[in-house]
This record gives sequence, C-alpha cells and structure tokens, in this order.
Amino acid sequence: MDRNQVLQKVREFTLNELLKNPNYDLKDDEPLFSSGLIDSFAMAQVGVFIETEFNLYIPDPELTVENMDTINQITDKILAELAAQQ
Repeated sequence: MDRNQVLQKVREFTLNELLKNPNYDLKDDEPLFSSGLIDSFAMAQVGVFIETEFNLYIPDPELTVENMDTINQITDKILAELAAQQ
C-alpha cells in the first residue's frame, strides 16, 4: 500500500467518522486536534481505525496530539509501523 492510498483512507475516515462532514475542505497538514476541529477524545477512534483498517496496533502513549494532529502525521505513523513489520 502506497502513501496516497493510506492518506486517502485516513482522509475518508476523518471526514466521515470524525468530522461527520464529507464535504469539508480538509488540508493534509491542517491541525485536527490542536485546533479544536476534533475533540481529543476522538484519538481513541483513530487508534481503533488504524487497528481495524491496517491491522496495526499503536500503543496508547504514541496516540498523542503531538504525534497525530494532521492527516499527514497519521499517514506517516501508519507507514512507519507498516515498514517496521516487514
């Protein structure tokens, strides 16, 4: 799975499940949590999504706003974890 495929899955999840607004013009580097766009409690949903969609477990201490505040950061984390499995 390449970066664009992962990014698209993360974008769709974020727009549909977290923002509940598939038409929102979300930028890849737009802060989600630190801007207040999404409540920090949604980070648990991000973890479940990653586990379900990519069969990856991200430990709770790594599920932080600092690590996963944008679509790009979430995508990069998923790709790093996928690479570590190989």
